[in-house]
Amino acid sequence: MAQITHYSQWQDAPAGDNEFAKITDAVVRVVETPRPPPAWYMAFALALSWLGILQLCIGFLFWEGIGIWGNMHPVAWGWPIVNFVFWVGIGHAGTLISAVLFLFRQNWRTAINRSAEAMTIFAVICALLFPGIHIGRPWLPYWMFPLPNQMDLWPQFRSPLAWDVFAVGTYFTVSLLFWYMGMIPDLATIRNRAKSTLRRFIYGALAMGWRGSSRQWHRYERAYLILAALATPLVLSVHSVVSFDFATAQLPGWHTTIFPPYFVAGAIFSGFAMVVTLLIPARQFFGLKGLIEMKHLDMMCRIILATGTIVGYAYAMEFFVAWYSGSHYEGFAFINRAFGPYAWAYWTMVSCNVIFPQMFWFKKIRGNLWAMMLICIVVNVGMWFERFVIIATSLHRDFLPSSWGYFIPTPFDFLVLMGSFGLFFTLFLLFCRFLPIVAIAEIKSVHPAAHGDH
Repeated sequence: MAQITHYSQWQDAPAGDNEFAKITDAVVRVVETPRPPPAWYMAFALALSWLGILQLCIGFLFWEGIGIWGNMHPVAWGWPIVNFVFWVGIGHAGTLISAVLFLFRQNWRTAINRSAEAMTIFAVICALLFPGIHIGRPWLPYWMFPLPNQMDLWPQFRSPLAWDVFAVGTYFTVSLLFWYMGMIPDLATIRNRAKSTLRRFIYGALAMGWRGSSRQWHRYERAYLILAALATPLVLSVHSVVSFDFATAQLPGWHTTIFPPYFVAGAIFSGFAMVVTLLIPARQFFGLKGLIEMKHLDMMCRIILATGTIVGYAYAMEFFVAWYSGSHYEGFAFINRAFGPYAWAYWTMVSCNVIFPQMFWFKKIRGNLWAMMLICIVVNVGMWFERFVIIATSLHRDFLPSSWGYFIPTPFDFLVLMGSFGLFFTLFLLFCRFLPIVAIAEIKSVHPAAHGDH
């Protein structure tokens, strides 16, 4: 059980004997303070500037067309789909922490689940951006849905790309409901402490009349459990469906049954790395060291180590299956990955995703915030390269040598990628500023004082 005992670490927490009040003050103070730390302003200005660049690039893309990217035959998918799969993977940790660990009664999740849920929502928003601007006719995205339109077109339901629309859309909807419903008691707490009429009105509307009665808590806990049960299969299904974009194709390097579990493990791997990357600065700048403790970061590092080992095993199995199949084309595809024109990308991926995470075997590394954050950033870099390697190296050498090519990104590819990070960090920084970073009610529910053994 995650016990909140290190009150000496809380920065500027009000004195008093009421420990539940200390928890509330530590979290709500971040929302109530009129001026956040200077680091928040600097980070928000940087993220907002990159978001502006993203908007300019998308506007120019609509004007000129997707020819401004480096997409070419045979690598027609290019970076937009690389970024799409990357961001969908980032969003997996939130649902795993919130739903799966909740059903398994892992109480250490309560300090990190709210931030992870928010990260899920924002990552999926970034992911959904790329298929929309990659379809060539971004003004007709509704053609992807089973809705009547002027051309009498319906989605091709035998295509995994159509499955993505429903899988990711369902994932986003359930995750959004799960995140918002979990915040309702905490929003009511902020409403009750609000001093201005405007804040009281806004947070009161978001709290939806929550009063904390026994009936409300009973219905709330039942609904939360149902949503957790609905969200749990999504952890496995969503990225499995995304992997079908590749696995159902008759293409060497893609046509393999290992892709669904391999993609799910990689998604959890990159998602947890992003959670650690976000929470270390958040706990530092907002004075939440007593709530988001080192033990929580240590547990996440262990999960990163476990999933990173699974990903490394999948890399090895890909080569084994290609050799064992006896197919010269499969064998060539993987030899080309490791020793062909994109060998630099492949070995960057292996180094970042397999070698560096093994450092988490050492307790000193798991206790060093700088080392922890550096390794997690390296993991996210490696997971982006993994998606690039899967797409580019499998496509760039087509069935005919006369159709071979080498994908070279343009400056617009780089700017759109960085702009998506600007969108993600802008949304997350706004979340940190105006919504509770930590689940107050859930932290209190696992506190020793709530069980009479304090």
